[in-house]
Amino acid sequence: MKVENTSYRTIWLSETDDRVVRIINQLALPHSFETLDLRSVEDACVAIEEMQVRGAGLIGATAGFGMYLASLQAGNETFVQDLEHYAEKLKSTRPTASNLAWAVDRMLTKISLGETKTEKRAVAKSEAQCIADEDADFCRKIGEHGKAIIAEISAQKAGAAVNVLTHCNAGWLAFVDYGSATAPIYAAHDSGIKVHVWVDETRPRNQGASLTCWELGQHGVPHTLVTDNLGGYLMQHGLVDMVLVGTDRTTRTGDVANKIGTYLKALAAKDNGVPFYVALPSSTFDFEMRDGLKEIPIEERSPDEVTLVTGLAKTSGEVTTIRSCPPGTKAKNWGFDVTPARLINKLICERGVCDANEEAILDLFPEKQKK
Repeated sequence: MKVENTSYRTIWLSETDDRVVRIINQLALPHSFETLDLRSVEDACVAIEEMQVRGAGLIGATAGFGMYLASLQAGNETFVQDLEHYAEKLKSTRPTASNLAWAVDRMLTKISLGETKTEKRAVAKSEAQCIADEDADFCRKIGEHGKAIIAEISAQKAGAAVNVLTHCNAGWLAFVDYGSATAPIYAAHDSGIKVHVWVDETRPRNQGASLTCWELGQHGVPHTLVTDNLGGYLMQHGLVDMVLVGTDRTTRTGDVANKIGTYLKALAAKDNGVPFYVALPSSTFDFEMRDGLKEIPIEERSPDEVTLVTGLAKTSGEVTTIRSCPPGTKAKNWGFDVTPARLINKLICERGVCDANEEAILDLFPEKQKK
């Protein structure tokens, strides 16, 4: 995607030193655009943990490049032990997104095929790049499949703008390129279909307000920022044609873990007859899990994210953090909730569109049938 007409991915190897991984620092957005260098697996862990990078696909890609950096750090005599240690460090950074462990395990498997330490490091570099390229390509394909859905709604509306409600940021910034939930929006917009996006702020970290609005603006897609709780009102008054969200982990039966508040959007959509779609690359499926509510680990984050708010001060123009509640107020901050498959109309992935149930999912992924 483009930032001020310059093409960027969210993560890439430095053009001048292939031992350095570069990322867009999402903590600086939307008020400034800056990049950071990751030079060690510890840097990669910090980037994931502190949300300099975030989003299922980008977490996976960062973990892949993190394992490449780990291979450079691992000692020649203790290479395997060091690599396994670094792998566990990366896996422990954030528990909910399935792409994280998937990418680390994929890297470990590929690296083990190299015979010498030099070969193993070369394999690590190649496979990390492959994970990133694959993520971008899968999101591009999600865009094409999802565009057909938006085009159908557009035709039913005689070309009037299709109103899409999003939640959190499942955009270009959450993946390597294109995004999952935003990919169909970008594809539709670029092909001349009129699209308007309702962007909810997504408390407590406001990724909708700070990230989704920023990237939609960069791409020229019409959008309006709304409060998290406005979604039901919009649906009751016929102002939403479809809800389109991403996911951090999806079970083989179609249950979806996504940013906290997604479940409430799905309930409102069900009550108002608004179709609810979830976009995801295949790496976000967890084919070992069946019951999302019982099995998906839900990350609990710092209460500071709830009690403190960071933004650009209106008078000074400086980025500042303020407390929004009385001192000493207790807060809870679960980062995700689970939307049961029964509330989801369709899943959109790189292989196509399917119902949110085990039979339909396995029709797209027959290799995941249990013997």
